[in-house]
Amino acid sequence: MQLYRAHVLVCGGTGCTSSNSEKIISELETQIKAKGLENEVKVVRTGCFGLCAKGPIIVIYPEGSMYTMVKVEDVKEIVEEHLLKGRIVRRLLQGDKTEDVTKSLESVDFFKRQMRVALRNCGVINPEDIDEYIAFDGYKALGKVLTEMTSQDVIDILKKSGLRGRGGGGFPTGLKWEFAAKQQNVDQKYVCCNADEGDPGAFMDRSILEGDPHSVIEAMAIAGYAIGSNQGYIYVRAEYPIAVKRLRIAIEQAKEYGVLGNNIFGTDFSFDLDIRLGAGAFVCGEETALMTSIEGYRGEPRPRPPFPAVKGLWGKPTILNNVETYANIPVIILKGAEWFTNIGTEKSKGTKVFAVGGKINNTGLVEIPMGTTLREVIYDIGGGIPGGKKFKAAQTGGPSGGCIPASHIDTPIDYDSLIQLGSMMGSGGLIVMDEDTCMVDIAKFFLEFTVEESCGKCPPCRIGTKRMLEILERITEGKGEEGDIEKLEILAKNIKASALCGLGQTAPNPVLSTLKYYKDEYIAHVRDKKCPAGICKSMMQYVINADTCKSCGICAKNCPVGAISGEKKKPYVIDQDKCIKCGVCMEKCPFKAIFKNV
Repeated sequence: MQLYRAHVLVCGGTGCTSSNSEKIISELETQIKAKGLENEVKVVRTGCFGLCAKGPIIVIYPEGSMYTMVKVEDVKEIVEEHLLKGRIVRRLLQGDKTEDVTKSLESVDFFKRQMRVALRNCGVINPEDIDEYIAFDGYKALGKVLTEMTSQDVIDILKKSGLRGRGGGGFPTGLKWEFAAKQQNVDQKYVCCNADEGDPGAFMDRSILEGDPHSVIEAMAIAGYAIGSNQGYIYVRAEYPIAVKRLRIAIEQAKEYGVLGNNIFGTDFSFDLDIRLGAGAFVCGEETALMTSIEGYRGEPRPRPPFPAVKGLWGKPTILNNVETYANIPVIILKGAEWFTNIGTEKSKGTKVFAVGGKINNTGLVEIPMGTTLREVIYDIGGGIPGGKKFKAAQTGGPSGGCIPASHIDTPIDYDSLIQLGSMMGSGGLIVMDEDTCMVDIAKFFLEFTVEESCGKCPPCRIGTKRMLEILERITEGKGEEGDIEKLEILAKNIKASALCGLGQTAPNPVLSTLKYYKDEYIAHVRDKKCPAGICKSMMQYVINADTCKSCGICAKNCPVGAISGEKKKPYVIDQDKCIKCGVCMEKCPFKAIFKNV
């Protein structure tokens, strides 16, 4: 085995790949070879480091130097200065560029308050090399399970750990597995992985598959042993090409090494895995719809009970967990249930991965112990709100979740706290909103998504959400009527009580939570025909101040629809019938003579 004096880790996740990380890798290899360092320095393509706002990212060990927003033209300097001469390129460093460079990413503010369990190998190993996974205790948990533990032992340790499903409602994982294990006198059972991840702004599962696919494969094999199954399916959306590619490579490597297939570790246990590609239907994130899709039918939910643990895929007992849930399992097996229960809160154990986006400086992946406050995530890890603007709300749980107002910014993030606030954990999307956000418009955005993605099987979701959206459209267009707010609440509560599946039942949550905390904005839209945030275009006007207008005509020249006219030495005017409210005129006016009237 060849030893290297330096390892250059380059993010190969989707975000950095879209920002030319592949060209950076190619240039690194070229420059390293040109300097005769190919036998001393190894370039490693990893998964996502998490700090997506600052990609592409390079980390060089043993120094631990983290270079961010690297460009192809920076590579030559990195190779010549850092790798050849041993001098840090401080202008590219993340954080304080005057500090001494430490040997741990935990010194970077973004990582200080995080605890990486599910993401432990992301940004650390080459996901396409099984040897690197094994070097970090990969498949050790599977070996322990097959040679030292009974299936009941595995279920017991998961029950004691308190691990709850990371993909939705937070059902206890060990209990779900136990239900399936107890199904006797059946010829087949299945283990499924939900890697569909359809929430807007969510990319936690994608990043784990891209950065550490073997952890999911190992966990699914452990699940197969625990419930008595020899076949698993990973259902992943086809829009994740890098994740699919690395999954396929990992499965082939696992079979080659004998940790998938027949007689694993010389035991009588056999387990195989197949990939099924989804076409991007949001409803296929619901477990019964996902299984229907795997079977080759249109993805539509089924009534429950019977639950999948009793009658799931092809009518056989089936367990389904999402990617993040599986990623926790090998660590729990190796470190024990007590280790895991010491992390988090009384009823929400362990850590949770969030995809943090929206109006926040450090967008990216964050893994925190349960019980961490929203304030810590937004300001200590996320770096606060751009432009020094005020925090207004955070949307958690995607279209199934709700909005948490600024008054609850010190709420601990766990399953029960979020539900009490009218939101939910969901799969882990967290969208931050600032003072310029219209909460009625946000509710409309999520409902538009739900209406578009409804499978149409049950009337409450198919018809009810459409009627809710029509009311919201009227309100945001300045056509709201007295009684519309009350109609929204009635419709929302009826849909929650009568929709067939969890997605339909939670679809009204964004509306209900914004009505709960921001009802005054709804009233302003309906009664006063005004949008307090100035977002709803139908309710605002761009106006030229006659006293400060210099008649330069710059606004008219830049107006894309010719809505502005005027003469020399006379103030220009905007034809409100033609104006499309694009805001270009206000942006281009050098004298600040144009303002937005809300």
